[in-house]
Amino acid sequence: MVWKVTIASLIGGFLCLDRVFLLIMVSRPVVAGPLVGWILNDPYTGLVCGALIELFWIDRLPIGTYVPPNDTMTAVIVTAAAIIAGNVLGQPSRELTVFALLALLPLGYAGQQMDAWIIRSNDRLAKNALSLAETADVRGVEMKHWQALIKPFIFSVIFIFVAVAVGSWMLILVFPLLPPFVKQALTLSYFFIPLLGIAVALTTIKRQGAVSFFCAAFVAMLMIWEWTHGFSR
Repeated sequence: MVWKVTIASLIGGFLCLDRVFLLIMVSRPVVAGPLVGWILNDPYTGLVCGALIELFWIDRLPIGTYVPPNDTMTAVIVTAAAIIAGNVLGQPSRELTVFALLALLPLGYAGQQMDAWIIRSNDRLAKNALSLAETADVRGVEMKHWQALIKPFIFSVIFIFVAVAVGSWMLILVFPLLPPFVKQALTLSYFFIPLLGIAVALTTIKRQGAVSFFCAAFVAMLMIWEWTHGFSR
């Protein structure tokens, strides 16, 4: 379990760098979730978690000074915790997936605060780099760039490691204790949450058409499949 948590944390740290450095969209939940799921031998759960989180926060854009919830870390944490807990409990289920999503989704707002702090810290590094550039200190400028790159990676890895470790044990301990009516409610939520996400996606379809359409179509097909084939499980 520790090895899986460590791997998920390192992968999550690299994916979070895309939010501040690479900017090639691999940090999107619909990519991060399946990737972590594939590494943990359950890409389907990763795709479900990633698509749901993608839809849930797809209207939160980093425009101006606004820092959106960290959906990348949320997708990594929810996916890893759901898969690890599912392996310990027997196998991942839709009820466990929804429970992990609802229980760990607020961590995205904690990640938002961490991102805001990192941005402010990097602003100070940028000012220091400009001062060093005025003195032609090339080595010093290079070090400031490396600090700005390494800092978000380290903090993201630590955040994800703690969240996945604690979240997995919480799911393992609490989920089996849930009464039947709560699990039934989670089953219904499994189908309600995608409807909410699709509604959010439809409001942003003109701004982010490709991603919104893909996620909405995937979740719609998922619901159709579950209702026609898997609801009796």
